Amino acid sequence: MRLKVALVQLCSTEDVQRNCARALDGVEEAVRRGARWVLLPENTCYIRGENDPVSWSEPLDGTIVGSFCRAAQRWGVYILLGSVPEPASDSTKVYNTSVLIGPEGDILAIYRKLHLFDAVLPDGRVLSESRFVKRGTDLALARVDGVTVGLSICYDLRFPELYRALALAGAEILTVPSAFTVPTGQAHWEILLRSRAIENQAFVLAPAQTGQHTSSRSSYGHSMIVDPWGRVIAAAEDEEGIVEATLEMDHLRQIRQRMPCLTHRRFDIVGPKE
Repeated sequence: MRLKVALVQLCSTEDVQRNCARALDGVEEAVRRGARWVLLPENTCYIRGENDPVSWSEPLDGTIVGSFCRAAQRWGVYILLGSVPEPASDSTKVYNTSVLIGPEGDILAIYRKLHLFDAVLPDGRVLSESRFVKRGTDLALARVDGVTVGLSICYDLRFPELYRALALAGAEILTVPSAFTVPTGQAHWEILLRSRAIENQAFVLAPAQTGQHTSSRSSYGHSMIVDPWGRVIAAAEDEEGIVEATLEMDHLRQIRQRMPCLTHRRFDIVGPKE
């Protein structure tokens, strides 16, 4: 079984309408290239400056998500809307929410980012996503042409237990829409993506933001598709554009059969005795 996928690398800004139009143009171009599934990065339609308040959000039944649902239906493809700020009904904060849309225009899965990026970067900048974003609480899986996929967002990549839980729940493809900072991207992006693929024997699809978004924020880019053996089979540089690949699902299943690591896990290991 084969699945043609395309990752759209964007440089989004605070201009929601501009970003939405560019993302939809990317979807159309990917469809022209034969993609069955088009994946967009974190903060697809809106990206704010570092530590700035979230000035735009919209419910998932609003016009922006609706425009991507209509595009999926029009082209008969799956679309991963990498993430949008979704109002939290019980908070002044928003969720950072990834939305998987099916070829009939219906929402198949909703994932609200579990791990929020609060960190001090090597250049001294202090970032605090949790000031304005509320943590999600649930894993999210769905089916794309019969293949089970597990959803995540950006900083989640540093927490391998999330991906192991998704793999044990049946995920054969892991999605990581991201807006990695330049310093962390240069140091860790490819290493982490390949590690998550190898240890879970899964394809990893990581569409990324790139370039200068605002005066205070830029992203690393380098969108990447990694196979279950840890090989990078397609990758972008730091320009906007599309990377694509055909995923050979039989290859994944052969790897899991020949080296059944997921069944070799030990559950009797505890901390060292005093």
